[in-house]
Amino acid sequence: MCFKTTGRNNTTQVENYPPDIQEEYFKTHEQVPTAPLSKRVVITKSIALIGFAVILIIMALIAGAKSFTQGFLFAFGMMAWIGAYDTFFIDWVLFANMKHFRLEGTEHMDKAYHQKWFHLKGMLFPGLMFALIPAVIVGLIVMLIR
Repeated sequence: MCFKTTGRNNTTQVENYPPDIQEEYFKTHEQVPTAPLSKRVVITKSIALIGFAVILIIMALIAGAKSFTQGFLFAFGMMAWIGAYDTFFIDWVLFANMKHFRLEGTEHMDKAYHQKWFHLKGMLFPGLMFALIPAVIVGLIVMLIR
């Protein structure tokens, strides 16, 4: 999914790029809403949230979660693990070093693509806050099913 929804002329995840990269990209490309509460970003994040919740519900049930707490902790742990993997490998290694992830017209911005603090902050907040939503959903569904 990372390769399919990032890089080149694909603006599906442009709001996840550092501001200086977005600014450079939008000098030569059509501006799309990137504010955290813009309709486009809210819809994109909501679809991701539902997808994660469905996958995590199935995984929690297969893993044997029997209560709200078990479902919640399982889902939150998985979301934290995904966030860590996304930050430390996808963002810091792939995103920073593979030209495929670079938006057209920003290929020369090596320093901007290596902003580790930008990605770490995003994982901690709002990333971990975002992880609470599917964790609560999973906990509730596990509680209702079991």
